[in-house]
Amino acid sequence: MVKDPVCGMEIDKEKAVAQQEHEGQTYYFCSVSCRDKFNAAPQDYIQNQAGGGAHKGKGGCCCS
Repeated sequence: MVKDPVCGMEIDKEKAVAQQEHEGQTYYFCSVSCRDKFNAAPQDYIQNQAGGGAHKGKGGCCCS
């Protein structure tokens, strides 16, 4: 299991709807919407991922 860096959802990387490589690391997403948000501002989500929370004030989960 991996964590979507945008919404924080735990997903099976083999079943991820989308994935994106950024600076040599592959990130996995529960939706195309989360991937697009990541692509718009990857540093916001990468920095936030280290802190353990989701969205960094960017709104609710895309999947609910």
